[in-house]
Amino acid sequence: MFAEERQRLVAARVAEAGRVSVTELAERFAVTTETVRRDLAALEQAGVLRRVHGGAVPADDVSTTETTLSERLVQHLPQKLLIAEAAAQLIATSRPGSVLLDAGSSTEALVDVLLRMRPSRSNGAEQHIITNALPIADKLAASPAHAVHLLGGRIRGLTKAAVGPETIDAVERLRPDLAVIGTNGVDAAFGLSTPDTDEAAVKAAFVRAARRVVVLADGSKLGVETLVQFARLDQLDSLVTDADPEPDLAAALDKAGVEVVKAVNP
Repeated sequence: MFAEERQRLVAARVAEAGRVSVTELAERFAVTTETVRRDLAALEQAGVLRRVHGGAVPADDVSTTETTLSERLVQHLPQKLLIAEAAAQLIATSRPGSVLLDAGSSTEALVDVLLRMRPSRSNGAEQHIITNALPIADKLAASPAHAVHLLGGRIRGLTKAAVGPETIDAVERLRPDLAVIGTNGVDAAFGLSTPDTDEAAVKAAFVRAARRVVVLADGSKLGVETLVQFARLDQLDSLVTDADPEPDLAAALDKAGVEVVKAVNP
């Protein structure tokens, strides 16, 4: 196979998968990793893709890219619904009295599932939900099974989330049973990350505050680094996802003691 043809196929694979590793491409095209790296360098120079540690991503997939909440709500929707169902079962099993719910499309999908479920609390007490997300608070406000606490702070228009020192200060005075966190990236070395510094600071406070931390991430987030790290893998208890992590990420999660819950169709 000529280099030009192989590079065209490499570019197509990156566009299709969103992220590919050097090892995967070497095996797919039966060439050495050095050949793959030369192909990636040529494609990056042509503006087709962007090289990252161990592989490549599309050229427009930069560390600061951030879509609006309304756009996220329809992206990877089937996967997010599966993840939401699996996360709801985790919550039903552990029956936490208090839950910190992060802002985001994955956690909002979880709320929709929680509202459909019958309350499982034997003593009839409300479950306390603390969130920095306006849409989540609005959805839960009329639920008789939940007592909703909305954290204050500056509202980011892009994500409809409260952020800033006021939000962080409020979180630091809490010790909830569980935090459910969304993320833009889960990487073996970099951990969890998000493009915005203010949102990262709030997410980091959520992780520090909770007795147990569950992360929701569809397959497009696995192996991805964005601009700001907000948690190490060893700060997490569970990762709920719809895909099998790549070997390096799977090994890092196992070493950190993170339970990986794969959401599947029933």
